[in-house]
Amino acid sequence: MRLILASASPRRLDLLERIGVVPDSIDPADIDESVPKGELPRVHAIRLAEEKASAVESRHPDSLVLAADTVVAVGRRILPKVEDEATLRRCMALLSGRRHRVMTGVALAIPGGGIRSRLVETTIAMKRLSAEEIDYYASHGEWRGKAGGYALQGYGEVYVRHIAGSYSNVVGLPLAETRLLLKSAGYDIA
Repeated sequence: MRLILASASPRRLDLLERIGVVPDSIDPADIDESVPKGELPRVHAIRLAEEKASAVESRHPDSLVLAADTVVAVGRRILPKVEDEATLRRCMALLSGRRHRVMTGVALAIPGGGIRSRLVETTIAMKRLSAEEIDYYASHGEWRGKAGGYALQGYGEVYVRHIAGSYSNVVGLPLAETRLLLKSAGYDIA
């Protein structure tokens, strides 16, 4: 059975390779990812993953379609995907010295079988960040396009005091749950 990855994220592709999965094709979903007023982080992550899977499934009706969406939240507040340094600095100031949650919705569209989805949540505690530490992190640029503005697998790792839950979830794809979704759909995976 063919597998389509509905994501342009190189991190998700790398993570899939760790479990021996190489998609047959990559076809990113182009959907509106804005947050409707009052939508909670968990609902947002799973809704976007399912919408991405559905959008790409319509172009590949005979293939499995794997989609995901990762959200960083402080309380009920969803942090944006950071594209500029001013937004990065606001996010880092908000995360500084606090716990936050990283949630990834994973959705798998199955030909003739609908969409199966899972939500995985990881809690992270950041150390209190000085202005110099934020300046240092901002200088590396790895934060561009990242939810909440930091990459756990990069320079952002030095600011994390504690992590409870799936590391791969924070990077962008919870591997244990993704593997189970694929296996349950009959995808050949060890």
